[in-house]
Amino acid sequence: MTKAQIVGWAHSPFGKSEHADTEALMASVVAPALTHAGVAAAEVDGIFVGVMNGGFSKQEFQAALVGMVEPDLASVPSVRLENACSTGSAAIYTAMDFIESGRGRIALVVGAEKMTGVPTSQVGDILLGGSYRKEEADVEGGFAGVFGRIAQHYFQRYGDRSEELAMIAAKNHSNGVANPFAHMRKDFGFDFCNTVSEKNPLVAAPLRRTDCSLVSDGAAALVLADEETAATLHRAIGFRARKHVNDAFALSRRDMLAFDGPRRAWQGALEQSGLALDDLSFVETHDCFTIAELLEYEAMGLAKPGEGYKVVRDGTTLKGGRLPVNPSGGLKSKGHPIGATGVSMHVIAAMQLMGEAGDMQVENAELAGIFNMGGAAVANYVSILERVK
Repeated sequence: MTKAQIVGWAHSPFGKSEHADTEALMASVVAPALTHAGVAAAEVDGIFVGVMNGGFSKQEFQAALVGMVEPDLASVPSVRLENACSTGSAAIYTAMDFIESGRGRIALVVGAEKMTGVPTSQVGDILLGGSYRKEEADVEGGFAGVFGRIAQHYFQRYGDRSEELAMIAAKNHSNGVANPFAHMRKDFGFDFCNTVSEKNPLVAAPLRRTDCSLVSDGAAALVLADEETAATLHRAIGFRARKHVNDAFALSRRDMLAFDGPRRAWQGALEQSGLALDDLSFVETHDCFTIAELLEYEAMGLAKPGEGYKVVRDGTTLKGGRLPVNPSGGLKSKGHPIGATGVSMHVIAAMQLMGEAGDMQVENAELAGIFNMGGAAVANYVSILERVK
């Protein structure tokens, strides 16, 4: 069976964008991604669009917008994927299935979200759609409140780790200074992140503002091709492994601290790849909240349950550490335009593997791990990437 490979990409700046909507955001990345791949629009066999929406825009049927921004793509079969915060990865994996089934040779994946066009008060409720509303709709603080509750339970079981969460935030903000696409390119330092203040208030106790990812606009695009086609193009990034695992939607039906879906996704991807975690050069992980990154250390096998603080303290996950985590700054610094996030993570990992990450570059990057999740560890995607060409 032929394998799908990444052959080109484009990435917009993340933040409060001057682009009015997802159509304009898509327009900013589609043509550049095709040009980067060396592929003409007429050669694209399928389009896969990742947009969560959920109320950010009244415009639905967003798969058709790509054909509006690039007329040569108007007649290409296009479909939209939605899987909460893992929407972008869902679009990538569906495009890969399309190619690997033999239905097409070249696929275009576009992830986008315009989040700042609605009042801040509405954003929290829209994002709460990524939780099980029948039981979790009344959680104070919206979706941040869901992760605040997770953090509270973690502290009750394992001890107060507020300092370690602040260290994670400070690490990611420091890394984000080097990311030209990042929403927040500012090194806040540990003391600021660790102190509740007027500028860093509690959002959903014990989570402070610096523990929460940013509300952002942005887009990213990938071009995928089968192996035979990729061999004729300028570059190729292969998937050594990819794994998608789901867990129960409602937190009441599982141990919210086990992060069992992420654990099984990582375990499956590592087994499929024939690699150990220590073989990876770096990881881009889904730090929608700092408590999520801490739990993901434990889920991926960097630490035992309750001991994620150790790899924060010993510098393992720093850019120069044994396994750099979020050298891009992660969602914490880069921003989290929902539909674009999973695509962005794959784009930045591909840049690292090609040695094209500029000031973000991890030295001698050969193998990349990516973890993108939808909801509170409900839909879990792990990719392991390597350079093929």
